[in-house]
Amino acid sequence: MKENMFSRLKNKLSGKDTSTEFIEDDADYVEVDGTEKGTKNKVIVRPFVIREFADIKYVLDALREGYTIALVNIKPIKDKDIIELKRAINKLKKTCDAMEGDIAGFGEDWIVATPPFAQVHRSEGLPPAQENKNPFRE
Repeated sequence: MKENMFSRLKNKLSGKDTSTEFIEDDADYVEVDGTEKGTKNKVIVRPFVIREFADIKYVLDALREGYTIALVNIKPIKDKDIIELKRAINKLKKTCDAMEGDIAGFGEDWIVATPPFAQVHRSEGLPPAQENKNPFRE
């Protein structure tokens, strides 16, 4: 009986069996709902402050979850230790590259890091006067 049940299940999963007959057995079963509750479906834009190299862990963990765009203030570590800043940025960049995300600096004290579904806009090739021009105003 069990062997027959497994072979029918195998055939159903492989697509070889097209019958609509259900496997009947006295065993308990669990009904699975197709929608998961509590799944994250919104993107979070989250600010972080890096005061020391260890603080980069929180940024990396949030990025690896896949739903966070990180805005990272690097001013405290930049004022404290430039070598630690370089290490932190390098680690952040390697992680973004590995997960096919994006990373870019803006201003002197901020970095934005994104998961794979987002991209940072870069205004390459535009003269400085047009970079900040609002496209919705004349």
